[in-house]
Amino acid sequence: MKKFSLLACMFFCFHLIAQQQVSSPNGEIKINFDLDESGKAFYEVSFQGKKVLDRSYLGFDLQDAEALDDNFEIADTQKSSFDETWPMPWGEQLEVRNHYNELMVELKEKSSPGRSLKIVFRAYDDGIGFRYEFPEQENLEEVIIADENTEFALTGDHKAFWIPGDWDIYEHLYNTTRVSEIDATTKRNNPNLGKHTFIPENAVNTPVTMKADEGYHLSFHEAQLIDYAGMTLKVDPESLKLTSELVGSDITGYKVKRQLPFHTPWRMVIITEKATELIDSKLVLNLNEPNKLGDISWFKPTKYSGIWWEMHLGKSTWDMTGNQDMNTYTKNAKPHGRHGATTENAKALIDFSAKNGIGAMLVEGWNTGWEHWIGFEDREGVFDFVTPYDDYDLDEVVEYGKSKGVDIVMHHETSAAPRTYEKQLDTAYKLMQKYGMHVVKSGYVGKIIPKGEYHHGQWMVNHYNDVAIKGADYQVTVNAHEPIKATGLRRTYPNIIAREGLRGQEFNAWASDGGNPPEHLPIVAFTRMLAGPIDFTQGIFNIKFDEYKPENQVNTTLAHQLALYIVIYSPVQMVPDLPEHYEGKPEFQFIRDVAVDWQQTEVLNGEVGDFVTIARKDRNSENWFLGSVSDENARQMQISLDFLDEGATYTATIYEDAEDAHWDKNPTATNIRKVEVDSGDSIELKLAPGGGAAISLMKK
Repeated sequence: MKKFSLLACMFFCFHLIAQQQVSSPNGEIKINFDLDESGKAFYEVSFQGKKVLDRSYLGFDLQDAEALDDNFEIADTQKSSFDETWPMPWGEQLEVRNHYNELMVELKEKSSPGRSLKIVFRAYDDGIGFRYEFPEQENLEEVIIADENTEFALTGDHKAFWIPGDWDIYEHLYNTTRVSEIDATTKRNNPNLGKHTFIPENAVNTPVTMKADEGYHLSFHEAQLIDYAGMTLKVDPESLKLTSELVGSDITGYKVKRQLPFHTPWRMVIITEKATELIDSKLVLNLNEPNKLGDISWFKPTKYSGIWWEMHLGKSTWDMTGNQDMNTYTKNAKPHGRHGATTENAKALIDFSAKNGIGAMLVEGWNTGWEHWIGFEDREGVFDFVTPYDDYDLDEVVEYGKSKGVDIVMHHETSAAPRTYEKQLDTAYKLMQKYGMHVVKSGYVGKIIPKGEYHHGQWMVNHYNDVAIKGADYQVTVNAHEPIKATGLRRTYPNIIAREGLRGQEFNAWASDGGNPPEHLPIVAFTRMLAGPIDFTQGIFNIKFDEYKPENQVNTTLAHQLALYIVIYSPVQMVPDLPEHYEGKPEFQFIRDVAVDWQQTEVLNGEVGDFVTIARKDRNSENWFLGSVSDENARQMQISLDFLDEGATYTATIYEDAEDAHWDKNPTATNIRKVEVDSGDSIELKLAPGGGAAISLMKK
C-alpha cells in the first residue's frame, strides 16, 4: 500500500512539473499544456470555466526522418506578459491594443537524435495563438514537412459555417451544418469552377466559424503565413476533431521545406461569447509583427469606379479582337469593336468619378494578351504588363485622370503564370511609379503553371508575399484576387491593402447556380472578413440585369447593397455598376457620402448567417455611417445611437427597404428619410427579406 502511494505521489509530482498553464489577461481563457505517457505534446483550452478544446495533440511527420511528435521531455519553460497599443495607418480604427500572456515550452527528445522543438502559446482576452519554433541545433539543419499534425479537439458537435478545403480557390458558397455533417468532398464545386478546384480531403478552409449549443463562438484560422503552406483543417465527423492539413505540391511531394532556425505561422482560435465579438477581434493582426514599412501616407484609402462590371454583364470584353478559339488563335485577328478598355471609355469613367467624388478608376483589359489567357495551357509570356492595346492610350488616360483629380488603379492579370509575372515585376512596378499609380489589382485565374503547384501551397505563398512586399519599394499597394488567404500581414506590410479570397459579386452576373444567396454576406462578415479586408465590389443598382443577362441577378435589395459599404470592410471600395445605372438615383448619394477609412468601429448586433449591423466613424471627419444586412428573412430591430458623440446633434439620412421590398420580387424598392438625432435616440429598422439599411449620420 505504501509502495502504491509512493508511486502515485511520484506520478502526481511529475504531472505537476510537466503540466503548464497560461491564462488570458482577464482570466477567462486558459491554455493547459502537458505531455502524455509516451512523451507526446498536447494542449487543452477552457473559456469561462468550460472546456472548449479537449486534449489536442501536436507534432510533425517529416520526410526522410523520424516523426517529431513523441518521446519528448520538457527542457525549459518561460512565461511573460506583453501590453502595447499600436497605430493603424489605415483601417477599422485608429489604434489596436495588443495584450497577452505567453508560455514558451522547449521540448527535447529523450533519446537520439535528441532534436529540440519549442511551442509558444499566447492567451488573449479574445482567443489564443500558438506556433512551433525550430531552434538552431547541431543535429538538425533542415526539415522537410510531410504533414503537420496540429489538432483541435472540439467538445461538442457545433454549428459550423464552412467552405471546402480547396487547394486552389476560396470561391465556394458557405455551408451551414453541424461539424459531424461536414462533407467537403461532395459539397465542393460550383459548376462554373469545376476546372479550377482541388479538394483532396474532407477538409475545410479557414477562417471556419462555429457556434456551440452553449452559445459561445469559435473561429479557427492562421496568422503570419510566411514561407509555409496554407493550412486547411481535416474534419473527422465522428471524433469531432480537426487536424491541420497543409496544402501540398505534386512537384516536390512535400508540404514545406525550411532551413533552421524558423517558426511556423500562428495557429489561432478566436473565442468569444457573442457573435459580434468575432468581428471586434484583432487577434489575427496582433499575432503579426509591427509595421516594417514606416510611413505609407502615399496610399490614400479610396472608392474607385472601373471598366470591369460591363465585361461580366457581356456589354464589352477584356480582349480587343475577340478571337479566343484555342484551335485558331492568332495575333493578327481584327478588332471586334466591343473592347471595354478604350481611351474614350476610360475618360468617360474618369468624368463620372470626378463628378461624384470617387477618387480612382480601375481599367481591366488594357494590356495585350487577353485573347490567349484562360483555358490555354501555354499561358507563359502571354501578358507583359506594360504594353496597352492600340485603342487604349495609357499616357492620355493618366494625364486626363490627373487633370480631374482621379487616380488610375493598375490591373495585372497573371493568368496563374507567376513565373512570367515575376520576370516582369520590376518593369511593371516601374511603369506604375512613372505614372504615380499606387494601387494594383492583381489576378491569378486558372490552374497554376507549372502544373502540380497550387494557389495555396508554399511556393505560391512565397510568390504572393514577395510580390506584395516588393511593391512597397515602388510605393505600390496590392489588392490581390484569386489570392492566398489573408493572415494579418497588413500590420507588418501595410501596402497589402485588400484581397478577394471569397465568392465575389461577379458570380451574380454569370454563375449558373443562381448566384450568391441573401445569406452570403451575413455569413462572410463572421468568417472570411475575420481574416482581413475584402474587395467584394458591392454597390450594384441594376439588380435584375434585365438589359444584359435577364437569367441572372443580385439576390439582395438595393438597400442591402448600400449597407455593404459599411458591413464589408476594405480601404478600397468599388463603385462597380455602369454609370447609367446610378444616374438619377437618389440612393447614389449614400455612395457619394460614405467614407472608406475609419477612426472607430462598433458592431451593434448580429448572428452568424442571419444578420449584422455595424457603425463606423469616418477617420477624416466626425461623421458616422451605419450598415445593416439580413439573410432571406425579414427583420425588425431597434438600434441605439449611444455610440454617437454625447451632446452633439446629427442629421441622419436613412436609406431603407420600402414596405414591399423583397430581394427577388421587388429589390429596388427603397425609402429615404431624414431625422435629427443624438446619442440618446434610437432608430427602428425594418429589413426586408434579403434586405438592409444604410444610414449616414452627419454631425451638425
